[in-house]
Amino acid sequence: MEKQTDSHDHPCTDPLHHVHDAGGFVKAVEQACEERGLRLTPLRAQALALIAAETKPIKAYDLLDKMKTEKGNAAPPTVYRALDFLLEQGFIHRLASINAFVSCHHPQVEHSVPFLICDKCQNAVEMEDDGVSAMLETQAKSIGFTTRAQILEVHGVCADCNR
Repeated sequence: MEKQTDSHDHPCTDPLHHVHDAGGFVKAVEQACEERGLRLTPLRAQALALIAAETKPIKAYDLLDKMKTEKGNAAPPTVYRALDFLLEQGFIHRLASINAFVSCHHPQVEHSVPFLICDKCQNAVEMEDDGVSAMLETQAKSIGFTTRAQILEVHGVCADCNR
């Protein structure tokens, strides 16, 4: 698995203080789509930009409401198809335990992601820790299990809510 890097090719080692620019993220996804020969339709791009602009995970119907406000013609099936595309390509992550979506900090690099999710404020921090992923992969292989994807969700209370 490749080392995850930010737009300046440095490892993202401080997820609590690392700023991820929504506009830069969308441009990185556009570039990844071009390199992979994928089509980032206007609806997909709109969903991506709205997810990237959020400071916390967003639920699909909240995303749909925002899309309707902007364009007025977004239907649930088309939004879900856009989300499916973005998920399949690794541009966003789905947090199953809270049924919400977040943008991926490193859309150009295939990686597994541990998330810390605050049960009070619903903030989610992408930990970007290759060690956790490698340990899970090793454990899986030791019992003959072939992994397809990893998204580890750890629930608790964040530092801000603990104050």
